[in-house]
Amino acid sequence: MSTENREKLADIEEEGSSQKVARQGFIVSFMTFFSRVSGLIRDIALSYVFGASAMADVFFVAFRIPNFFRRLFAEGAFNQAFIPVMVEFKAKGREELRIFLSSVSGLFGALLIIFVFLGFIGSDFLVMLFAPGFLSDPGKLAQTSDLVRIMFPYIGFISLTAYAGGVLNAHDRFAVPAITPVLLNLCLIIASLLWIWEVFDGLAVVVLAWAVLLAGLAQLAFQIPSLGFLGLLVKPKLDYRHSGVKEMGILIVPAIFASSVGQINALVNTVIASNLVEGSISWLYYADRLLELPVGMVAIALSTVMLPHLSRQSSSGSEDSFNGLMNWGILMGLGLGLPAGIGLYILAVPLVSVLFMSFEGGAMTDYDVRMAGLALEMFAIALPGFVLVRVLSSGFFAKKNTKQPFRYAASAVAVNLLVSLATFRALGHLGLALATALSAWTNVFLLYFGFRRHKIAAIKVMTPQLVKVYLLCLLMALGLGTWSPDDLIWLAQDPLDRLAKLLIAILAVLGLYLIALLGLGFRARDLRPSV
Repeated sequence: MSTENREKLADIEEEGSSQKVARQGFIVSFMTFFSRVSGLIRDIALSYVFGASAMADVFFVAFRIPNFFRRLFAEGAFNQAFIPVMVEFKAKGREELRIFLSSVSGLFGALLIIFVFLGFIGSDFLVMLFAPGFLSDPGKLAQTSDLVRIMFPYIGFISLTAYAGGVLNAHDRFAVPAITPVLLNLCLIIASLLWIWEVFDGLAVVVLAWAVLLAGLAQLAFQIPSLGFLGLLVKPKLDYRHSGVKEMGILIVPAIFASSVGQINALVNTVIASNLVEGSISWLYYADRLLELPVGMVAIALSTVMLPHLSRQSSSGSEDSFNGLMNWGILMGLGLGLPAGIGLYILAVPLVSVLFMSFEGGAMTDYDVRMAGLALEMFAIALPGFVLVRVLSSGFFAKKNTKQPFRYAASAVAVNLLVSLATFRALGHLGLALATALSAWTNVFLLYFGFRRHKIAAIKVMTPQLVKVYLLCLLMALGLGTWSPDDLIWLAQDPLDRLAKLLIAILAVLGLYLIALLGLGFRARDLRPSV
């Protein structure tokens, strides 16, 4: 084959690869969107049942405990350490990969059994750790502890689900793992309806706790057939001496902390909020749930697709492709994250009111809506930061560098803690949300300069495309700011009127943003990475 033909073939392969990454990103984003919408429906049902009551605080604290460990160990650190190592064994052949997966699943499963047992017997301690303010109310403490015991085995099921999802993602099977969380939301929606229909009168939170446990089992069962289809449903084996397991052990310890800044900050917020006025935990929860939709669609979707590809490029020494994919991730992250953050900030109260206070007889009040809206404004400032942290961290993890993200994450957590302690007495729950925003951007700046210092990749934040994004976001902020109504006037309107006006505003701004992008020269090819 001639040199010219080889170059043409390489160009075709590169184009196909870039299209593949973009397509996979769209699939994950769409599936995640569907999952997060179902999550919003779940939270609408919960807000109708509980509002921002003491019972809501009890359930949200109990639910946060297994979720904290799920994101800390399973979906965070485990996958960040697991996928880069698995990509290497995948390149060695199917048999080597199966032996590696057998060793990992055996050791991981054994550790999960021990951890779930310890959590079950230590539920009282966990509640005191996550919500020390409950110590002044023995009844609330006991009820929360009971719910934790019911839900804690969920960690085992969902951690194995994360393991299965990591295997599928490394084999470019993104759809099934991305849609799996819908099952949790469906279980909680059904449980909420059972309470509303008075099927289990007086046992609402207990039914919800059992629904969480059932959802964990359902999510694991949902992914097992996909593993079987790939021929990777292996028999677990306890082999901690396997080279891949040892390498994961070295990577996973700093990755636990580095990948879980958001969860640690949420823990800090919950601990401090348990000492604030009743409802503070719930206001932060509802605001966080609205934040999760764009975070899932943008940040998680990008990092999920990027990490396997970056790991393969790093393993093969394709530095140009690595750099191209990183810069594509930054472009997509800011191009989607910045307008989403602006929208959340300006439309905070309208969004909270439409989603959580639109049904007659619900427990949410005008005051609850305004308090949750204030928290959402601060979280919105952090949104682009959350996206960039996910994107930039993927570059470090793909290079098997977990120490630097760990150090940067420690600094970010320290900022969150210091700002929270300095502001919570004067600003209440708003101070906690502000601390989260400052922590996120601290992590971004440290990761960015770390990229340059350690020469992870040649990344840019002032490309011509990004400058266009910045200008459009400024115009978007001015337009939405002009439209945004006063909170009191907005809350006095009929729920259907609020919904109609909000949808018109969102669709109008989104349409104008896309038209402006096209007018400034953006084309479909700009949405594909250079890999």
